[in-house]
Amino acid sequence: MFDIRLIISISIFTTFLIITSAIKNKTRVLEKEITSLSYEILSQKKIINEAQLEFFYLSSPSEIEKRLNLIGFDNYQPIAYSKIYFDLSNLIDMQKKTSNLKNLNEQKIEKK
Repeated sequence: MFDIRLIISISIFTTFLIITSAIKNKTRVLEKEITSLSYEILSQKKIINEAQLEFFYLSSPSEIEKRLNLIGFDNYQPIAYSKIYFDLSNLIDMQKKTSNLKNLNEQKIEKK
Protein backbone atom coordinates (compact mmCIF):
# COMPACT_ATOMS: atom_id res chain seq x y z
CA MET A 1 0.00 0.00 0.00
CA PHE A 2 2.78 2.37 0.86
CA ASP A 3 4.44 1.88 -2.51
CA ILE A 4 1.24 2.53 -4.47
CA ARG A 5 0.57 5.80 -2.61
CA LEU A 6 4.15 6.89 -3.15
CA ILE A 7 3.99 6.08 -6.87
CA ILE A 8 0.65 7.88 -7.26
CA SER A 9 1.86 10.99 -5.40
CA ILE A 10 5.11 11.10 -7.40
CA SER A 11 3.24 10.69 -10.68
CA ILE A 12 0.76 13.44 -9.75
CA PHE A 13 3.63 15.71 -8.69
CA THR A 14 5.49 15.03 -11.95
CA THR A 15 2.35 15.65 -14.01
CA PHE A 16 1.71 18.97 -12.31
CA LEU A 17 5.37 19.91 -12.71
CA ILE A 18 5.24 19.26 -16.47
CA ILE A 19 1.92 21.08 -16.88
CA THR A 20 3.25 24.06 -14.90
CA SER A 21 6.37 24.34 -17.05
CA ALA A 22 4.32 24.08 -20.26
CA ILE A 23 1.95 26.82 -19.10
CA LYS A 24 4.91 28.98 -18.06
CA ASN A 25 6.51 28.64 -21.51
CA LYS A 26 3.25 29.50 -23.28
CA THR A 27 2.84 32.50 -21.00
CA ARG A 28 6.35 33.69 -21.80
CA VAL A 29 5.67 33.41 -25.54
CA LEU A 30 2.43 35.36 -25.17
CA GLU A 31 4.18 38.07 -23.14
CA LYS A 32 6.80 38.45 -25.88
CA GLU A 33 4.08 38.75 -28.52
CA ILE A 34 2.24 41.33 -26.42
CA THR A 35 5.43 43.33 -26.00
CA SER A 36 6.17 43.29 -29.72
CA LEU A 37 2.59 44.27 -30.52
CA SER A 38 2.67 47.10 -28.01
CA TYR A 39 5.85 48.43 -29.68
CA GLU A 40 4.11 48.21 -33.04
CA ILE A 41 1.06 50.02 -31.66
CA LEU A 42 3.27 52.78 -30.29
CA SER A 43 5.02 53.19 -33.64
CA GLN A 44 1.68 53.32 -35.46
CA LYS A 45 0.40 55.93 -33.00
CA LYS A 46 3.54 57.97 -33.66
CA ILE A 47 2.96 57.74 -37.42
CA ILE A 48 -0.68 58.80 -36.99
CA ASN A 49 0.31 61.75 -34.80
CA GLU A 50 2.88 62.88 -37.36
CA ALA A 51 0.34 62.58 -40.17
CA GLN A 52 -2.20 64.60 -38.19
CA LEU A 53 0.42 67.24 -37.46
CA GLU A 54 1.30 67.46 -41.15
CA PHE A 55 -2.36 67.69 -42.09
CA PHE A 56 -3.06 70.47 -39.60
CA TYR A 57 0.06 72.33 -40.72
CA LEU A 58 -0.61 71.98 -44.45
CA SER A 59 -4.31 72.78 -44.15
CA SER A 60 -3.80 75.90 -42.06
CA PRO A 61 -5.01 79.05 -43.81
CA SER A 62 -1.58 80.69 -43.81
CA GLU A 63 0.03 77.66 -45.50
CA ILE A 64 -2.75 77.46 -48.06
CA GLU A 65 -2.31 81.14 -48.82
CA LYS A 66 1.46 80.65 -49.28
CA ARG A 67 0.88 77.78 -51.68
CA LEU A 68 -1.68 79.80 -53.61
CA ASN A 69 0.81 82.62 -53.96
CA LEU A 70 3.36 80.15 -55.37
CA ILE A 71 1.04 78.66 -58.00
CA GLY A 72 -0.91 81.84 -58.59
CA PHE A 73 -4.55 82.59 -57.96
CA ASP A 74 -5.41 82.07 -61.64
CA ASN A 75 -4.52 78.39 -61.51
CA TYR A 76 -6.47 77.84 -58.30
CA GLN A 77 -9.86 76.25 -58.71
CA PRO A 78 -11.88 75.34 -55.65
CA ILE A 79 -13.39 71.88 -55.40
CA ALA A 80 -17.01 71.72 -56.44
CA TYR A 81 -19.39 71.14 -53.55
CA SER A 82 -20.74 68.01 -55.24
CA LYS A 83 -17.27 66.41 -55.09
CA ILE A 84 -16.91 66.84 -51.32
CA TYR A 85 -17.90 63.74 -49.41
CA PHE A 86 -18.70 64.07 -45.73
CA ASP A 87 -18.68 60.35 -45.05
CA LEU A 88 -16.96 57.30 -46.51
CA SER A 89 -20.33 55.68 -47.19
CA ASN A 90 -21.29 58.61 -49.44
CA LEU A 91 -18.11 58.14 -51.46
CA ILE A 92 -18.67 54.39 -51.78
CA ASP A 93 -22.27 54.93 -52.88
CA MET A 94 -21.12 57.40 -55.52
CA GLN A 95 -18.44 55.03 -56.77
CA LYS A 96 -20.99 52.24 -57.05
CA LYS A 97 -23.27 54.49 -59.08
CA THR A 98 -20.53 55.63 -61.43
CA SER A 99 -19.14 52.13 -61.89
CA ASN A 100 -22.62 50.83 -62.78
CA LEU A 101 -23.03 53.59 -65.32
CA LYS A 102 -19.66 52.82 -66.86
CA ASN A 103 -20.54 49.15 -67.09
CA LEU A 104 -23.87 49.95 -68.75
CA ASN A 105 -22.16 52.26 -71.26
CA GLU A 106 -19.56 49.61 -72.06
CA GLN A 107 -22.28 47.02 -72.62
CA LYS A 108 -24.17 49.36 -74.95
CA ILE A 109 -21.02 49.99 -76.96
CA GLU A 110 -20.33 46.27 -77.24
CA LYS A 111 -23.91 45.59 -78.44
CA LYS A 112 -23.61 48.10 -81.29
